[in-house]
Amino acid sequence: MASIYDLKPEFQALLRPLCAWGANVGVTANQVTICAFALSVVHGVINVVTDGAAWVLFLLPAVLFIRMAMNAIDGMLAREHNQKTKLGAILNELTDVLSDTALYLPFAFLAGVDAVLVTAVVFVGVIAEMTGVIGVQIGAARRYDGPFGKSDRAFFFGAVAMLLAFGVTPGLWSDGLLAVAALLGVVTIFNRARGALKEAENGNH
Repeated sequence: MASIYDLKPEFQALLRPLCAWGANVGVTANQVTICAFALSVVHGVINVVTDGAAWVLFLLPAVLFIRMAMNAIDGMLAREHNQKTKLGAILNELTDVLSDTALYLPFAFLAGVDAVLVTAVVFVGVIAEMTGVIGVQIGAARRYDGPFGKSDRAFFFGAVAMLLAFGVTPGLWSDGLLAVAALLGVVTIFNRARGALKEAENGNH
């Protein structure tokens, strides 16, 4: 199924000159990965401490975009500049789900937002990423099937943050969107598992 992740090649092409410059001055993939994680944690903590202040919510789309760019850069540094390491692979997967949790779980603390639904979306997102990684264990590639992968979750929460920042009171609309997001996350888990199984079976023939 279609996902914002499908736009990744074009996004990487735009970032490639910056990535090359970083490699030339000694920036490593692991450094970028850790910085992206730190940025996510800092924003999440500020979001909780300020009780979802409008200026913090306004910043979320920018933080998400920067994080996405950094995630793309660390991958290119690893693949295109001979920086692949086993530690890097572990950091990449772990910090992805931890960053998602740090950025999105604070929504559960915002007044009027359903904490259970937010937690469900975050939990399902973690399982979806875990399912993508499990594909490697059965002989398939790391799966990124949609419709609600990392980039899609970022777009979703960025949009919700903007609505809240502009003063839209959470209620039925936010509950409905979160419920749909959780459902799309479940579909994503199913699609990734099915895709991994199909790929592994084809590879064994």
